[in-house]
Amino acid sequence: MFDLKVINAVLGELEEVRGIPREKILEAIEAALATAYKKEYGKKGQIIRAKFDLKTGAVEFSQVKIVVDNSRVIFPEEVDDLEEMPPEAAEGEAEARVLYNPEHHILIEDAKKIKRNAVLDDEVIFPIESKGDYGRIAAQTAKQVIMQKIREAEKISVMGEFGKREGDIVSGTVQRIERGNIFVDMGRATGLLPYEEQIPGERFSQGERVRAYLYRVEESPRGVFLRLSRSHPKFLEKLFEAEAPELANGTIVIKAVAREAGYRSKIAAQALDSHIDPVGALVGQRGVRVSTVMSELRGEKIDVIEWHEDSKKFIEEALSPAKILSIEINEEQKTAAVHVAEDQQSLAIGKGGQNVRLAAKLTGWKIDIQSARGEELATAEAVI
Repeated sequence: MFDLKVINAVLGELEEVRGIPREKILEAIEAALATAYKKEYGKKGQIIRAKFDLKTGAVEFSQVKIVVDNSRVIFPEEVDDLEEMPPEAAEGEAEARVLYNPEHHILIEDAKKIKRNAVLDDEVIFPIESKGDYGRIAAQTAKQVIMQKIREAEKISVMGEFGKREGDIVSGTVQRIERGNIFVDMGRATGLLPYEEQIPGERFSQGERVRAYLYRVEESPRGVFLRLSRSHPKFLEKLFEAEAPELANGTIVIKAVAREAGYRSKIAAQALDSHIDPVGALVGQRGVRVSTVMSELRGEKIDVIEWHEDSKKFIEEALSPAKILSIEINEEQKTAAVHVAEDQQSLAIGKGGQNVRLAAKLTGWKIDIQSARGEELATAEAVI
């Protein structure tokens, strides 16, 4: 009946190429055989199971019955009595009980004759005769069941694979672009890089390789979707992690990131070892590490600063490359009045207020840039 060589070859291919465990495919075949048997020869309410032997090709069918008593089922003769009762009473009497079906149920007293230790809701299994001939409809149903089970198993496998990679950088090939959204072929799943998660000004073409941050794995009726981002602050962190071993091994930690994707970012790092310079480690010798990250981000400017527990010092570092005259802070309101010399005003504020805005995001403080005489020049809220 079955070509075992073909079946085993298919099982091996599905396991190796699509990552679907052999036992899951075997379950699908058995479910399909049981469905086909019931479609062709079964009775209403029957529970049919199949056991397929991959070595011999033999199939054993069995019927399962659930152990019940009158607390679980209503017998046909009781239905007439219930119909004569008031609706409220009948509803209470019939609650949580289903109509007894001898093909689906077995009374506990009968079950104990077969299985001495049987209890309610147990299963009692009866072998039934195998059939070798299945009709066209039954065969079609079996095929549909197998395909459905394979899809379910593949979805679980893909979720397991990419679920472990959530929060990491992944790469794939641009499959298609629709209304600015980029669909990325990730091999066993499709990644979606929405327009709002892209770096402004970036352009990709079909077939081009793209790297992105996997921030969410979603299961949908159409399969597993991977939500990608190139504008996420974590993408910046992970890029540095790939370049700086000190960051990957935990000697240096990134305390805060403020990013305006495609334009400029600020990243605050702290060294857990006093002998290591966190800024130097991330920038690299002759700036090679930060240059590699900037290249991946299409020239986005990156300021690497050292994180400080002292708020004044941290704010001063965050406003670099501007030189600060003095800082007055209000710890309760988390506001800082920063005084700068005239020749440092444009650096402190930045083009379009970008430098002070990123400094506010990075530190979590509201920052007011003031002249040496105390005139307010620019304000930035700590809104992430």
